[in-house]
Amino acid sequence: MKESLPGIHDIAKAHERIKTYINRTPVMTSSTINRIAHAEIFFKCENFQKVGAFKFRGACNAVFMLQENELKNGVTTHSSGNHAAALSLAAKLRGTKAYIVMPETAPEVKKKAVEEYGGEIIFCKPTLEARESMLEVVEKKTNATFIHPYDNYHVISGQGTAAKELLEEVPDLDIVIAPVGGGGLLSGTAIASKNLNRSALVYGAEPKAADDAYRSFKSKILLPSDNPVTIADGLRTSLGSLTFAIIIKNVDDIITVSEKGIIEAMRLIWERMKIIVEPSSAVPLGALLENMNVKGKRIGIILSGGNVELSKLPF
Repeated sequence: MKESLPGIHDIAKAHERIKTYINRTPVMTSSTINRIAHAEIFFKCENFQKVGAFKFRGACNAVFMLQENELKNGVTTHSSGNHAAALSLAAKLRGTKAYIVMPETAPEVKKKAVEEYGGEIIFCKPTLEARESMLEVVEKKTNATFIHPYDNYHVISGQGTAAKELLEEVPDLDIVIAPVGGGGLLSGTAIASKNLNRSALVYGAEPKAADDAYRSFKSKILLPSDNPVTIADGLRTSLGSLTFAIIIKNVDDIITVSEKGIIEAMRLIWERMKIIVEPSSAVPLGALLENMNVKGKRIGIILSGGNVELSKLPF
């Protein structure tokens, strides 16, 4: 009988299950960014993960947990991009089909990735209501097994493996920061961090323009987002009931950042670290530089992904 919330043992089992399929991504530093922040920052580079994002960890774990009878009609989900690509690849590895409900406004680079990994895209309007109603149609038509992008026990356990790897490599961190949209990555990060380094503070970072997780955290009431407009397209979703419960229990605070701050942090990472990150990845650094005093601290940041539309850069 599993607990109602995932634990560190679930993350450890997930890591064992998926380690031959995922990349153990590098942890990188930048002396320039350290100097600007007056701190030591260790970036866990999930932009180098398969499908270009941390999402492959959770999707891979969830799909490899399924029995053959749950796989026979394929898997399905709704996603703006990274989970869509991740589920498509995980399904391909297990020899089954992926049916992906995507908003019409999803970045072209993410649509192409889904198609390249063999996923079948069904488009919908860019609202949560449209996603869920279209998903219902697809489920009835295909009998595929639904894998929620973030509010899923096994997805969260898989996402926590990124922080597990980070803390195995850099165990003595004072603070760990992850971006928060639906909350799967932050949930897994918080569980791993609070168990592997009990003294570390765990923060979520969120765009001010899509601050439903911040408002939910402060009010202790789950408040949905209302079609937010932010450059961080991966963070437009609302928390789920499972991720909300984990975040309330394990996260120390959620920090927001302006759109200007996101763009400046993204540019800083591109220019100083010479790596491609998408806007959602830059949110933790942006929040840190804009709103946190971290002088002398050792900080781990999960860079969530690198799937950016190169023809539409914000700088």
